[in-house]
Amino acid sequence: MLYRPTGRTLIVALATLLSTTLSGLHGQVVPDPYVGFTATRALEQSRCEALFLELPSSQAFREHLRIMTAAPHPAGSQAQVEVGNYLTRVMKAAGLEVKRHTYDVYLPQLTDDVEAWIATPERIRLSNREPALPGDRFSYHPDLLNGWNAFSGSGDVTGEVVYANFGRREDYEALDAMGIDLTGRIVIARYGGNFRGYKVKFAEERGAAGVIMFNDPGFSREGAYPEGPMMNGETIQRGSVLTLPWTGDPLTPFEPALPVTGERGHVTRLDPEEVAMPTIPVLPLGYLAAEEILSRMEGTSAPEGWAGGVQVDYRITGGPDLTVRVRVNQPRALTPAVNVVGTVVGTEFPNEWVILGAHYDPWGFGAIDPNGGTAMLLALAEALGQLKDEGCSPRRSILIAHWDAEEAGIIGSTEWVEEFIDPLTVDAVAYINADGAVSGPNFGGSSSPSLKGTILDVLDDVMYPGRDQTVYDWWTTEAGASELGDLGGGSDHVPFYTHAGVPSAGLSTGAPSGVYHSNYDNFAWFERFGDTEFVFGPMLARVDGLVALRLANADVLPYDVVRYATDTRVHVQTLLDVAEARSVEVNLTRLIEATTGLEDAANRFVVARDRTLEGDAAALVIPVAQRTNRLLRQLEKAWLDEEGLQDRPWSRNLYVSPDPFSGYASWMLPGVRFEIETEDPEEVPEWEERYLRAIERLTNYLDQATAELSRG
Repeated sequence: MLYRPTGRTLIVALATLLSTTLSGLHGQVVPDPYVGFTATRALEQSRCEALFLELPSSQAFREHLRIMTAAPHPAGSQAQVEVGNYLTRVMKAAGLEVKRHTYDVYLPQLTDDVEAWIATPERIRLSNREPALPGDRFSYHPDLLNGWNAFSGSGDVTGEVVYANFGRREDYEALDAMGIDLTGRIVIARYGGNFRGYKVKFAEERGAAGVIMFNDPGFSREGAYPEGPMMNGETIQRGSVLTLPWTGDPLTPFEPALPVTGERGHVTRLDPEEVAMPTIPVLPLGYLAAEEILSRMEGTSAPEGWAGGVQVDYRITGGPDLTVRVRVNQPRALTPAVNVVGTVVGTEFPNEWVILGAHYDPWGFGAIDPNGGTAMLLALAEALGQLKDEGCSPRRSILIAHWDAEEAGIIGSTEWVEEFIDPLTVDAVAYINADGAVSGPNFGGSSSPSLKGTILDVLDDVMYPGRDQTVYDWWTTEAGASELGDLGGGSDHVPFYTHAGVPSAGLSTGAPSGVYHSNYDNFAWFERFGDTEFVFGPMLARVDGLVALRLANADVLPYDVVRYATDTRVHVQTLLDVAEARSVEVNLTRLIEATTGLEDAANRFVVARDRTLEGDAAALVIPVAQRTNRLLRQLEKAWLDEEGLQDRPWSRNLYVSPDPFSGYASWMLPGVRFEIETEDPEEVPEWEERYLRAIERLTNYLDQATAELSRG
């Protein structure tokens, strides 16, 4: 095993490595692991990485976060325009080429015009806004809004109350089995268990007149803000409730929502009346306001497992004497959304893109979500600019993207992907997401199979703050982790991964928090309970930066190709387990056999790649590598299916999708998974054929890449 410099030891090793001239590399110790690098390139990469690791600063990270969170800046606000201008200035000053991409998207307009009441037997106004708190100057800001849910329907409704637990599919099915009629009633459900939009969708399908959602404190109220980091009784979780068969602007599926001015072309928009957006009024509450309702309910006791952390006797129905009023006035209109994209232009392959991104629109201040990640990317952009000044420009372009209007429905990133779908399909190398990515010491991440190897290698090359150990060592020992997860839904990786087939990952470092999507997610909370010394933002910048630099500079793209087979085999077994649990008979033997052939092809490629890159073959390998990399960039696209998934043609990736019944969870091999979950095994053989064709495409791409390397 060759010497593996880790973290700061790279700097020590650098002097020794550079003492030998580049002309005599055969037999020289070369840094490992630099998968996909020739010896010459690995040595230069080691020099540049040593420089880079010293650059992201705590001071810069803190200052960026402080400035961006000085005022609430939700999408569509003037404050959001000012934050976008700040992103532009910072990246231009760092030497990046900056472009602003504007789209006219259909958004709810910012409003305070929402309220909830207990109507009978007594009239009680329910608080739907966090109060100002002593010691938190941000909570006094005049531009803060009441609790609201984007894409709620407008209306003023009064009805009896039904408690729906988490509002999951199985919860509503349980109510159906109990004979509970939701027609004309107000559903109250706690957050958790699924995407909030499905709580509303399932209720509206059953005739509910409105929905109230509330934060569940769990079974402890200790450590509540401002004394601690967790939610207090009046913390309100905002969020979108939009659920459509596509992601992004509701009126322009598959097409970018180009400005109506027509300067970049024209797009036909759907009639809003023809799009299945929610029509019933919806609003969120803190748990003390919810307690006012729950404590007055007198119907049948809730089933086992439905009791939450509110200190009441949980019941299914409130009885005829208890009625609740929900009023929402939420107009919608076309609204500019501006993505700000800075580029460190590649020196050799400028049209090949390694993309790092985060949204910058919050519900209030958004210190954690999203601007911890936004500030981290700004510090990273500055470090890349400094690195370029040191003679370490990337070979491929590195894009730093800041997306607008994510909170309303992953809109900004989706419109950009739809506009640039052709170059993304051909030349995109990877997308690394940083949504709410920095709030504390706990590293975590999810990834497509092809990026896992590079990410794990990088984690072992970045030091954990204040410890004599790497991030990988901390993660595996202190956190007890061993593997990166699989990407689900709910953030800006979705259009890249599930629609365009770009290898994607989401990396973060967090802390326990109860202020998600609330007015208390601000700089005061972050400075007191989050990344208190502002060291984990720079740490993540080092991780994301090294991943980007290795992808940008490798001779042969360092995709972990074997994992396509090994991970797929694991997912097939999971499908069989789910089928057994649901008593659904399926036979996936051919799919398992296909993964064996895929693994053989992947191993042949790895052998050919490593043999080709041995020694100092840079002069010979470049044209071969270009042809090989073109094939490697198609690996993820092998999973794309033109017809898309069941009732979701926009989701084209057969390998992964968000759970269509919960929204957030990751569904692996979703075409087959859907048939099993809906207990319709007759369609499984047809879907297995589609998966076999995808695996055949993957195998062929790998065989072609191996042949290219062998010819070289």
